[in-house]
Amino acid sequence: MSLKSPKDFFVPLAVGAPAPLREIPARPSRAIHFFDPSNPKMVDKIPQMVGTVDVLLGNLEDAVKADNKLAAREGLVKIASETDFGPTQLWTRINSLDSPWVLDDLTTLVPAIGHKLDVIMVPKVQGAEDIHYIDRILAQLEAKAGLERPILVHAILETARGVAEVENIALASPRMQGISLGPADLAADRKMKTTRVGGGHPGYLVREDPPKNAAGDTEINAQRSTFQQDLWHYTIAKMVDACATAGIYPYYGPFGDITDVVAAEDQFRNAFLLGCVGTWSLHPKQIEIANRVFSPSVEDIKHARRVVAAMGDGTGAVMLDGKMEDDASLKQCLVLVELAEQLAAIDPKLKEQYDAIELPEEGA
Repeated sequence: MSLKSPKDFFVPLAVGAPAPLREIPARPSRAIHFFDPSNPKMVDKIPQMVGTVDVLLGNLEDAVKADNKLAAREGLVKIASETDFGPTQLWTRINSLDSPWVLDDLTTLVPAIGHKLDVIMVPKVQGAEDIHYIDRILAQLEAKAGLERPILVHAILETARGVAEVENIALASPRMQGISLGPADLAADRKMKTTRVGGGHPGYLVREDPPKNAAGDTEINAQRSTFQQDLWHYTIAKMVDACATAGIYPYYGPFGDITDVVAAEDQFRNAFLLGCVGTWSLHPKQIEIANRVFSPSVEDIKHARRVVAAMGDGTGAVMLDGKMEDDASLKQCLVLVELAEQLAAIDPKLKEQYDAIELPEEGA
């Protein structure tokens, strides 16, 4: 049992470091778009993408070859220094904590562009001790750089132990901004029998019961419908619960099949319905899908506003369209209404759609 006082949780971990946040800002982050800072073609597109995506993330880890690690780090410093990101957040994914590059990532990025970095994403987090390690180093570097606000930390669930420890990870530090699912590395660590990066699997299914013939005998070999299942439902739900408990934000991770935009949309929507606030984007075509899926529909917002208006002080119950709405319904609807307000503040098209909603007069 730790003897550390709860009062010390929000004390800076280095002299001169900025005070930790007591509440993580609810900034829209429907799509976290990954780019390789060592790839000139990708870097050239970044200024034009500002304002079109909620988060731009300079990736230093997977997908960046060992020979390009230094170029990626230096490329991120250059693009961050030269770009006004406006409403778009700037994140980075550093190399794993057991790699030979991670210390240089931190000691280079924080002094050079720490004032622009909103979040540092940490891969393959195993437990709270990994977050404690990052927490202390960031505090020391922030103090040395004279930063006025703390850089937040985002963990990726990519190991079986990480999933088992997800509650402790979520509560490890006031820097914790959120957690993402990392399905590919997690599948390997669990020894799951899939080579897909996210999404369902045709072999993971349920089959309807066999029919009976006229004599009442079961026909096992008859044609029966099957339904593909989601390999990640349990893990996402567990992650969402941990994040909700800690007051931080859960995210779906990558969907690897760039060409299958239909399946990507399905996976994103499943995560949205379960409580995730956003997902990763590996290609610009996935940004539009994420922005649409992780924004409540006009119909949902119209219904939510009707419930809020009808519930008055939030007690009792009302009937709308033949359905009972009570205080639990109100809480659900307020989640959507608050999200709509946050998105409307940064997305002019959504603001126009939400502002155009007209509520019917109840009882008319």
